[in-house]
Amino acid sequence: MDFQVQLQMLADIILAALLGGIIGFERELHRKSAGLRTNMLVAAASAFLVGLGNIVVASFAGVSAEIRTDPIRIIEAVITGVSFLGAGSIIRTRGQNHVEGLTTAAAMLFAATVGVSVALSQYVLAVGATVFVLAVLRGMKFIDAWTVRRRKREVKDHPPPS
Repeated sequence: MDFQVQLQMLADIILAALLGGIIGFERELHRKSAGLRTNMLVAAASAFLVGLGNIVVASFAGVSAEIRTDPIRIIEAVITGVSFLGAGSIIRTRGQNHVEGLTTAAAMLFAATVGVSVALSQYVLAVGATVFVLAVLRGMKFIDAWTVRRRKREVKDHPPPS
């Protein structure tokens, strides 16, 4: 394998880790279980796996008609692995209608997707998507708080019948 290709792949892994770190830092600010390090590793691992997949596909291209490569399977494996990690961060309180960790799991999946984008050299898309997810995580927090306050006022003004 060409040394320059390896350096480019390493740069992609580092960029993916940095972008995942930005997402993780936002989660860290809210004291969520999957924060800075987790999201950095998820994004970096995704970029690494897709990068290695690209190398595998290139190395087997034209070798034999019996060997078939499908790069989509690598992305599917990344999604499956990250979904398993995300499922571990979701907690449902028994006897209550309360679930925690869904946004953290979704952020981890998004970080993985950013890593895949970087590995596919879609840098503008990866950076833009990272900015977008920050806007969603930060901006929607204010809307969530507003709706919770509004619901509390409605219950206070109009209590449910006993």
